[in-house]
Amino acid sequence: MSTLIWCLLIAGLLPIAAKAPVVYFQNRDKGYDNRHPRAQQQRLTGAGARAVAGHYNAYEAFTLFAAAILLVIATDQITEMNQILAVSSIGLRVAYHIFYLANWDKLRSVAWLFAFLCPVLMIAQTAVTLSGNSSLL
Repeated sequence: MSTLIWCLLIAGLLPIAAKAPVVYFQNRDKGYDNRHPRAQQQRLTGAGARAVAGHYNAYEAFTLFAAAILLVIATDQITEMNQILAVSSIGLRVAYHIFYLANWDKLRSVAWLFAFLCPVLMIAQTAVTLSGNSSLL
């Protein structure tokens, strides 16, 4: 279970970590505007704009992942597969952000897809197991 909890913590911190490149690009844009940071973020282009989008996407991805982790723990479906999917999701989310910053759009999309599928599979596996028909997955 500790693997799942660590993954939940890391996933919760990923949006904060994804803010670092945003701050870097804001500082390059005439310094960080602490009075109007969102307006400044909207003015960023290129890698700065991609950093902002990746930062926001990290928040968007967290909800489904957190729901999957909490469901797995609450229903005591802590399987090796669910742990592999949780760790894989974290790795893929980190890769997604790197690919976004590097402007590798196709790799980014593949990483996004597989990262998205990880919590979906965790939830589906749990649902199938709890319904008593584990032969579906």
